[in-house]
Amino acid sequence: MSWAIEARRQLHLIPERGYEEFKTQATLEQLIRSLESPRVHISHWRTGLFVRVDGLVGDKTIGYRADMDGLPITEETGLEFASLHEGMMHACGHDVHMAIALGLIKRSVEEPLDHNLVIFFQPAEEGPGGAEPMAMSELFYHFRPDAMFGLHVAPEYPVGMVASRPGVLFASARELHMTIHGKGGHGAFPHAGIDAVIVQAALIMQLQTVVSRNIDPMGSAVVSIGKVVAGTKENIIADTAKLDGTIRALSDKEMVVLERRIRQIIAGVEMTYNVHIDLEFGNRYHEVVNDERYLYQFEEAVEEIGYSYKTCVPAMTGEDFGYMLKQVPGFMVWLGVNDMGSGLHQSTLNPDERAIDVAIDLFDHYFRTVTIL
Repeated sequence: MSWAIEARRQLHLIPERGYEEFKTQATLEQLIRSLESPRVHISHWRTGLFVRVDGLVGDKTIGYRADMDGLPITEETGLEFASLHEGMMHACGHDVHMAIALGLIKRSVEEPLDHNLVIFFQPAEEGPGGAEPMAMSELFYHFRPDAMFGLHVAPEYPVGMVASRPGVLFASARELHMTIHGKGGHGAFPHAGIDAVIVQAALIMQLQTVVSRNIDPMGSAVVSIGKVVAGTKENIIADTAKLDGTIRALSDKEMVVLERRIRQIIAGVEMTYNVHIDLEFGNRYHEVVNDERYLYQFEEAVEEIGYSYKTCVPAMTGEDFGYMLKQVPGFMVWLGVNDMGSGLHQSTLNPDERAIDVAIDLFDHYFRTVTIL
């Protein structure tokens, strides 16, 4: 078992929520300091880390990002190293992402790169979004790379395959939060109240017309309501109701349409049902837009080292790495981890650990051959 795989298992034990990755941060730092290299420099940022490995020449700097947080999911993998934190799991593969980054640090210590390497261990990718504030920090400008790269595990692809595409890879995404304020009362006298549940149901149905009747059928967008909360007892008219969801689009134009129509629908529902609705859009995750020049060099590197590259279609997946790519050119790829039985954000996700060393070999080779613009 490689050092990086052992590290992944340590990290898998301790998944933590965004901006609460204290044990994760400490474990990462301990593992990095165990390399005992004077060329490695560690800086703290909230619960994340900036790690710089000095190159032999150092005229250019390569950036690589690994997200850190887990998800509020109870693990059901049955693994010997399953999560020790009740109700939390690395169900999106961030433990794998961090292990790969650690392996790249170790490799660049043992076999120095010409370029400097900066690893961004980023907290809070699952929410509220750590990439934007991290990229706006003084430390980011101090360590600012010339090119930026990252990956995400893909259960549907086999080990040894990576997939990506030039241009938009992942969609723009925003959280959607709505609170309906009606008037409570006795279930036997519905006319005396304003039933927030009825308004909630009407609002859910109307929101499902936003994409089907406002977005060009040749475009791509999503409005999904994932959480609905209302009421306290079967014979009480609910005075409040809440809806939480997500909106996603592959272009700024489509995102503007989504937001505008949602506001218009809410205004109409307020008037129709004589209620007030609080609307809040969460942080926006920008599209992940890949630089075709760097991606083309990456395709060549994949072939040179003997792995498989697949050109994929855009995904409606949200990824706040898109904000970093708005600051620095680069790309993200899907990494095959061969778990056809489970998908991302599922309690049974169990990536094939062989993919960790595949990614380390691939990106290490790429970092040694890429022409940094």
